[in-house]
Amino acid sequence: MTSLKLPEVFILASASPRRKELIRLIGIDPKIEPSALKEDVQTSDPAELVRKLSAQKAADIASRHHDGEIVIGADTCVYLPPESVAGEILGKPHTHLEAEEMVRKLQGRTHEVYTGVTIIRCPTTVGQTDGDTATEGDTAGKEGVSADREDAGKASTYSFVEKTSVTVYPMTEEEITLYSLLEEPMDKAGAYAVQGVFSRFIKSLDGDYFNVMGLPLGRLYQELKATGGIEE
Repeated sequence: MTSLKLPEVFILASASPRRKELIRLIGIDPKIEPSALKEDVQTSDPAELVRKLSAQKAADIASRHHDGEIVIGADTCVYLPPESVAGEILGKPHTHLEAEEMVRKLQGRTHEVYTGVTIIRCPTTVGQTDGDTATEGDTAGKEGVSADREDAGKASTYSFVEKTSVTVYPMTEEEITLYSLLEEPMDKAGAYAVQGVFSRFIKSLDGDYFNVMGLPLGRLYQELKATGGIEE
């Protein structure tokens, strides 16, 4: 196996312990610097939502760094496609009651999980990089939903979105209530963890399993290679 050439510093702009564990699986041991920026994106498009939020988080942290350090921002949401009513974006529940309401909506249906990822290679001098403009297409193949790239001098920003469809078995009211009372759903988009207790209710997945956990590892690795973040 060939060795990988990594930059001196990777920075993960996320407080999620799951993302930290996941990114280590592909050989990256990042510094953790979660963004405290207030989320401010108004859109009903789940792909656009996670792309913009990931870009905001990454740009906030990148503004404090330089010398080629690479910042990775990510954001995940669960989307219920429209049936008799309009589609609905599900974030993280604030209470167990909210978790119960979300799980009740998911049971017996197929929903979509979107994760937006933004990669910023910081400039050689400290400066702000805006990851929310310019579109040049996908530099790493046909997988996923969308991709944007902006280059400004020695700083560069690249964003992509990955989608996975998840089908949940029908659940009884008792199963919904008992699961919702656990701590597991409380910090998860859509109020569930695919790798946890909720796995007993997952019927099928179409797409990247790790994307449902919050970070599409294969796509991230390929994008880092394509944008020079990793060299073989």
